[in-house]
Amino acid sequence: MKKASSPKYLHGVNQGRIAYDVQGSGPLLLLVPGMGELRSTYRFLTPALVAAGYTVATTDLRGHGDSDATFTSYGDVDTAEDIGRLLRELGRPAVLIGNSMAAGSAVIVAAEHPKLINGLVLIGPFVRQPATNAVENLLFRILMARPWAAMVWKAYMPTLYAGTKPLDFTEYRQEAIKSMKRPGYQRAFSRTTRTDHVRASECLSAVRSPTLVLMGEKDPDFKDPKDEANWIANTLNGSAVMVADAGHYPHSQQPEHTSAAILNFLSPLNDHA
Repeated sequence: MKKASSPKYLHGVNQGRIAYDVQGSGPLLLLVPGMGELRSTYRFLTPALVAAGYTVATTDLRGHGDSDATFTSYGDVDTAEDIGRLLRELGRPAVLIGNSMAAGSAVIVAAEHPKLINGLVLIGPFVRQPATNAVENLLFRILMARPWAAMVWKAYMPTLYAGTKPLDFTEYRQEAIKSMKRPGYQRAFSRTTRTDHVRASECLSAVRSPTLVLMGEKDPDFKDPKDEANWIANTLNGSAVMVADAGHYPHSQQPEHTSAAILNFLSPLNDHA
């Protein structure tokens, strides 16, 4: 697996730094990974987007990858704040591509700072609270507690990659877990798992950005992935594309299908611009 490039850092963020990198030239796309993932989750998607004529920025979440683990809070709202700061640092609006938890953050930014967003691509998106009970929530919190969070996440990751796994999945998983085991990072990850999607749900009605929803047909995080994708797309007046033989990470499991769908979505946005 190709290592992520040496990052730039977003300064002026309270309590720590946010790592990001930028490649290519053209309209700006900002790619934000989900919880427990590294910005290199977009290692297959980024080259395709750069080759198509886009500037592609990828970033690590707080307490993940090359970002600092010194923050006192983590989650959807915090990530939305970091996205807004990063777009201002980059100096222009972007199409925001967010996976999982970061899709909820993308919705928040689009609602609260619409001038920063040219469009949304929501991959395996959590934009509303899942239907769970108190026992399930308590069990998940125990499993993701700091002493064993990295071990549990390592065992859980293969289930999220239901369907075809990337050829370098083993190496990527090792890199993600190695990163998580550094001092302070397992604690940060554990705190990130406690996020909720209440604010994202509240923001859905205020989003006016063109939106594409991408969902793996085998995404295990949703009882009915197609139904969830269609509900989100209808709520945001967008469109939904289902990706065959993919779970929660279609951008790394089926990058050709995913990049084709994204480029098809981006084309009319460029014409309008």
